[in-house]
Amino acid sequence: MFAGAQLSLYPMTDNFVDVIMSSLSAFDPYRDRLRIETDDISTLVVGPPEVLFPALRDFYVAAASTRHHVVLRATLSRGCPGEPDDPICSTSALANPSEPLAERQKAALAAVANAKTTSETARAQFSLYVMGAGDHMAEIMGCIDFLKSSGVFDRSKNFCSRLTGDAGPVFATLEQAFCRFGPPEGHVTVDLTVSANSPSTA
Repeated sequence: MFAGAQLSLYPMTDNFVDVIMSSLSAFDPYRDRLRIETDDISTLVVGPPEVLFPALRDFYVAAASTRHHVVLRATLSRGCPGEPDDPICSTSALANPSEPLAERQKAALAAVANAKTTSETARAQFSLYVMGAGDHMAEIMGCIDFLKSSGVFDRSKNFCSRLTGDAGPVFATLEQAFCRFGPPEGHVTVDLTVSANSPSTA
């Protein structure tokens, strides 16, 4: 399987270079378990979801802790048929498709309940895309039902769901949405935007 994220950070400050570079250092503890490539547009992070999402959380928290208004944009994908399998992505975190939806939702909620807190607020919106064979709408609606019980669900918006809360549970919720809904061997993507310190919330 191939799994990863293509992400970009947008700091709303003249000091944007320092914010971006200092935030990228949050990936350092994960570099032995992830493949990370940065260019002038984005950073590619490839690896198993159980490592990928904590790394994204820590990257976001590092950026948010600068107290500047920052926005993280990311496209996450697993099982893309256009990408070769990569051993670094080996994982047991993906749900069994034969497991009833209610049991997957219960396991997802338990994982979120155990998420560590970070003291940084994350305001996120995301869309889950389940591709390939099967009833994709049943999986998406099952994910939305899970979100509504996650403790960080804010509201539904056009084309996406909004999450608000501590970054720990928010990113844990995103991880569970990515891993437990849609077939493990199928193609699943997430379109994600996370904002910190926006003056609009003041």
